Amino acid sequence: CIFEYIYFSRPDSIVGGRSVYDVRKAFGAQLARESHVEVDVVVPVPDSGVPAAIGYSQHSGVPFELGIIRNHYVGRTFIQPTQSVRELGVRMKHSANRAAIEGKRIILIDDSLVRGTTSKKIVRMMRDAGASEVHFRLASPPILYPDYYGIDLPDRGGLLAATHSLEEMREAIGADSLAFLSIDGMYRAMGEPGRDPANPKFADHCFTGVYPTHLTDQTQVEPQPRQLSLLAEAS
Repeated sequence: CIFEYIYFSRPDSIVGGRSVYDVRKAFGAQLARESHVEVDVVVPVPDSGVPAAIGYSQHSGVPFELGIIRNHYVGRTFIQPTQSVRELGVRMKHSANRAAIEGKRIILIDDSLVRGTTSKKIVRMMRDAGASEVHFRLASPPILYPDYYGIDLPDRGGLLAATHSLEEMREAIGADSLAFLSIDGMYRAMGEPGRDPANPKFADHCFTGVYPTHLTDQTQVEPQPRQLSLLAEAS
């Protein structure tokens, strides 16, 4: 599953012969190649966005700063049962490091965007702490389809990218700009020439809608034109 490299595995893991830490840095560097914008500092959304932010900073030459401090005594917010509990968890989990971001143009780097709850709160937090511009970059493609193999993702109606265009997502989270890593860019960052539609090297159904097994209790849905258009926008 491609999410082992994006989010689930510990950064010091070796999965399929690849260093997860190095892959995540490569995702960040590829993001910088694809969608860089002039900013003063690169700020990771801790902790899952840190390696990609390091890669983005190293490739772009923009300084890396810990503009967000994470409370490590709060658990993962995206798996909480209700939206109100998730929003409370975000407020408890992150705080702004004003000294690193006040008066600066910042680019936030996170691993992925699911519902947009965390992203929206963090963009607002950065503005409240004095950031003059807040740009957002995701080190994975837009999540358009649910997972049925163990990842706790909502149905399509709860996935921001499945129900909004790129511009609508940018407006929803309140960022000055928004961009995702392209699917081919994700594969290239892993040392592949790109995604081979006839023989994908990883389970990437959350992005493509192409599931590796028949979904016996679901209606198989082919990628719709709007979703294909969104993937093209993101690349």
